Amino acid sequence: MNTRQQQLQAFNRLLDIMDDLREKCPWDKKQTLESLRHLTIEETYELGDAILDNDLEEIKKELGDVLLHIVFYAKIGSETNAFDIGDVANSICDKLIDRHPHIYGDVVVADEEEVKQNWEKLKLKEGKKSVLEGVPKSLPALVKASRIQDKVKGVGFDWEEPHQVWDKVQEELNELQVEVKAGNQDKIEAEFGDVLFSMINYARFLKVNPEDALERTNKKFIKRFQYLESKATELGKPLMDMTLAEMDVFWEEAKKL
Repeated sequence: MNTRQQQLQAFNRLLDIMDDLREKCPWDKKQTLESLRHLTIEETYELGDAILDNDLEEIKKELGDVLLHIVFYAKIGSETNAFDIGDVANSICDKLIDRHPHIYGDVVVADEEEVKQNWEKLKLKEGKKSVLEGVPKSLPALVKASRIQDKVKGVGFDWEEPHQVWDKVQEELNELQVEVKAGNQDKIEAEFGDVLFSMINYARFLKVNPEDALERTNKKFIKRFQYLESKATELGKPLMDMTLAEMDVFWEEAKKL
């Protein structure tokens, strides 16, 4: 592995390259904070994919892409004297020191849960009016629900036992069935949302990340369905012309792979 000095040299090299690109490359010169936003989101999802695939080489590459974006934003910020990469680094360093008084102060904590609780308390002391202010409005709904539940847990708003959460899931499922039978689409949607929210809460008690779990299922389904498609192609028969029974034969084969 690289020494600390080599790591700093590599980061300095990236800063120099960013300076060159911003000065000389037509595309890089044109970019703004806003124009990079959707690209940053895309890069973050690509990193997430690599992590789920446990592809360490790809994780390294995607981390580089994310790091480039951080440096890019800081470079743009420096051009208006708003902030530079030093300000960005010092800002997160100051936050980490302030939020870890059990490391950099005299606070004593017993476990991870106390650390999380202290984190939320410190954020409120910093001027935030709600523990939920730290949940980005544009997060995907499933991730947002998970973060909301994590946040309120930090201030003690939580179930005590997993079975209580499962009972809540059953309650929400029953309420959903009532609305399905009644046929009111608005209420069906509302109750379905409650079911999802309670399931995400239950996942937390099972120490399962619901986003990761669902994405792994997505990947599994895609792999199996593409196997089915490949077998249909080998037979020279379009999927739409196959019966469900014929498809199921190849689906069961895919599950065994």
